[in-house]
Amino acid sequence: MSPAARHTDRTEDSDRPTKRARVVDEDGEEDSEDEILPSKVRGEPQKASDLYLDTINRAVLDFDFEKVCSVSLSNINIYGCLVCGKYFQGRGRSSYAFAHAIHDDHHVFINLETTKVYVLPDGYLVSDPSLEDISFVLSPTFTSTSVSTLSTAVHLRKPSYDLSNKPYIPGYIGLNNIKRNDYMNVVIHSLLHVAPLRDYLLLSNFRGKESELLKRFAGLAKKIWNPRLFKSQVSPHEFLQEVNRASVGKYSLEKQGDPVDFLGWLLNRLHKDLGGTKKKNSSVIFSTFQGEVRMETQQVLVRPDTGGNEKPRFDIDREIKSSASPFLFLAVDLPPPPLFQDAVEKNIIPQESSGQVRRFKCQRLPRYIILHFKRFTKNMFVEEKNPTIVNFPLRGLDFKDYLDAPASHPSAVYDLIANVTHESAAGTTRDKESTVWKVHLRAGTGGGDTERWFQIQDLIVEEIRKEMIFLGETILQIWERRPDAPPRLRPAE
Repeated sequence: MSPAARHTDRTEDSDRPTKRARVVDEDGEEDSEDEILPSKVRGEPQKASDLYLDTINRAVLDFDFEKVCSVSLSNINIYGCLVCGKYFQGRGRSSYAFAHAIHDDHHVFINLETTKVYVLPDGYLVSDPSLEDISFVLSPTFTSTSVSTLSTAVHLRKPSYDLSNKPYIPGYIGLNNIKRNDYMNVVIHSLLHVAPLRDYLLLSNFRGKESELLKRFAGLAKKIWNPRLFKSQVSPHEFLQEVNRASVGKYSLEKQGDPVDFLGWLLNRLHKDLGGTKKKNSSVIFSTFQGEVRMETQQVLVRPDTGGNEKPRFDIDREIKSSASPFLFLAVDLPPPPLFQDAVEKNIIPQESSGQVRRFKCQRLPRYIILHFKRFTKNMFVEEKNPTIVNFPLRGLDFKDYLDAPASHPSAVYDLIANVTHESAAGTTRDKESTVWKVHLRAGTGGGDTERWFQIQDLIVEEIRKEMIFLGETILQIWERRPDAPPRLRPAE
């Protein structure tokens, strides 16, 4: 063959289409690189992102719901269409996302796990700074510096703005009441304003064998405290769906429930999922909420010949039984409502029980105390509610009278950070249509002009005056220990 002929063959080879190698990326998806493309195109690939990024519609993007394919209902390898907001499985040639790209002419998709953005059906991986806000909404990240001011007045001075330019304060936003999940919403808000637990979840990066419940609770925490939301509200749907599965249907979206029961279940389940044991401080749950209480039991002597004005007496010959046990929250008995009242609603029949007396003393108080006011009682026929209004200070509640501990025990003075109330029509209880759960949350540091309070009822968020907090029927409260005062320096002599 002559040199000219060989040169001609090389020229023809250079213009001949070349078959590209099949490449499988780290997501397990086969890239669409087996297409026949001219070498000139391969040398200077066209940027598909330049063609399609202007089709992205941020207003329809909602990453709060379960990440399952809208066609197959699978939760494996899910992509979100950034044009219409729907979820589809996979991005290969036979995938639902690929078909959606061709049939609906929607071309930009984000992997809901890795937050990588692709253009389909071409298969281009897009790396563009303009997409960073979408990735942050899908998977917010926090640093130690960013969480250090969340409980201070500094956090309140700089509100965030959503896509519609509506201001909101991260952490104090509405949660959707999808059906009847408002009793869970108030618990979620209360827990996610406890600084140690909140900060632990915000700084977490669960990518291993952690439970799905823990991963979704951390994800919900990051969304609630996200300073760059597209909408100034969050739906807890994804987390509550996992709650329904983990509790085997005990706590669901469809039926009203008891926030105290849900709180107890959630704390114990999170403690277990975090690898906690029976030892104190074995998880962030125990180190934050666990205390210890001692109970003394003594029989009461009631003699048959006791006069009408003589009160029952302790039988000093009987042994006082004592036992200590840990607690995650303390139950508070309310005074019973009177059986009979006179015209001015004063009790005319004394009500007291006899037989056994119990005394409780706290041996160790946790950093955060959860109080449960026992309003609901059940008899053989109905559930009854005690409507007694509870008066309490917002700051400076001293538990020292209920503490039996050495002098080295930390401060026993606490400030209120969360208050859950129950409202219903007269005579009804928790399972009625008229039931309303609300939560009051302290914003900023306690006391002075920097302290503000917000009332949240589902999607309704409003600032509230301190004086209004006491008017509701309190069910749950969370109190934060006030740090010990630094020792005073003695003046130099």
